[in-house]
Amino acid sequence: VNVVALCDVLPSRTNKIMQEAKNRGMNDVRVFDDFRKMFDKVGKQIDACTVGTPDHSHFPISMLAMSLGKHIYVEKPLAHTFEECELMMKAEAKYKVACQMGNQGHSGNQRRQFEQWVERGIIKDVKKIDAWMNKKRRWWGWGKVADYPKGGNPPEGMNWDVWAGTAPLRPYDGKYDPGNWRGWFDYGCGAFGDWGPHILDSIHRYLKLGLPEKIRAVKFMDPTSPVVYPKGSTIGFDFAARENMPACAITWYDGPGNVPKLPEGYTKGHGSNRGKFIYCANDVVIKGGSHTDTHHIIKGDVDRAKLKLTGKAETSTNHMTNFINAAMGKEECNSKFSVSAPLTQVFMLGCIAQELGTDLEFDTKKKKITNNKKANELLKRPPRKGWEEYYKL
Repeated sequence: VNVVALCDVLPSRTNKIMQEAKNRGMNDVRVFDDFRKMFDKVGKQIDACTVGTPDHSHFPISMLAMSLGKHIYVEKPLAHTFEECELMMKAEAKYKVACQMGNQGHSGNQRRQFEQWVERGIIKDVKKIDAWMNKKRRWWGWGKVADYPKGGNPPEGMNWDVWAGTAPLRPYDGKYDPGNWRGWFDYGCGAFGDWGPHILDSIHRYLKLGLPEKIRAVKFMDPTSPVVYPKGSTIGFDFAARENMPACAITWYDGPGNVPKLPEGYTKGHGSNRGKFIYCANDVVIKGGSHTDTHHIIKGDVDRAKLKLTGKAETSTNHMTNFINAAMGKEECNSKFSVSAPLTQVFMLGCIAQELGTDLEFDTKKKKITNNKKANELLKRPPRKGWEEYYKL
């Protein structure tokens, strides 16, 4: 792999990577503060690119890259709205480029294990899943936030206009960047959008969940805010029966101390600040973690001979290597957009429930929220003037 260009709205952030590139003999790397200029100036030299920017800016960068025939690796969550996920999935099919979302565990053995356990009937007739993540979030200590900060001038050399991209342009504030953007409705997807892709990926794919019929706003921790994600929340998703699988309910817990009840008779605790309990047929309960963590039977009787992972992985178990190989036509992306976009759409629906604090009813065929006009409008967030073109590519 040869690095052609680096792009950051604050170019000085690329210094460390630039030095690493030079150490590897790459002395002609260009640096840009605007992805549009990068593609305009050196696009012909670029075969593939990675997007590790705030959630709200994944979409325009990715759409432009795909439209130019570039293979694309996009950090999770895939996008910032339900509509953006839909458009990115269609663009993947239209432009026929390798596309990968960065939920790294989806190339690991946890995915292969889950798939094999479903095929062997170990994971069967799942009707209930509890998942949690309560690692400390940056916005927990902000207290009651009534509005977006008044802000001031960005650091010298920062292209704040490009940072905002399709989202509302507000005065710079340190509570947006670096890293704090995740807590704001207009720029991030909260704890659920951040960690859901690492915890629910294989569940969504191999249980063929699709989209939920109902999203339940169960509980929110004070203080709540009209502009920032809750400090903690419990939200539920009701998925219809499909093929030979029963209806399934997933409940998500985030926030300090907010965890699901332990399975009956299980006394070893949650064991981590992130994970899931999967309730299967015949009183079998499976515990899993996040990323590459494999799954374990914690309750019930199963055929132990069926538990062992068999066969050789069809692709690299390193997620980035899998993407690079796919870009060269050697493999298929494990988290291609046709897989990761519907997964991310579940997170987008959950984020809307967190923002509005209310239950939602969703028509899975028309892909519309039917009981709340405001919520349905949030499936699309209108782009800032001058940034509309990326929704038409």
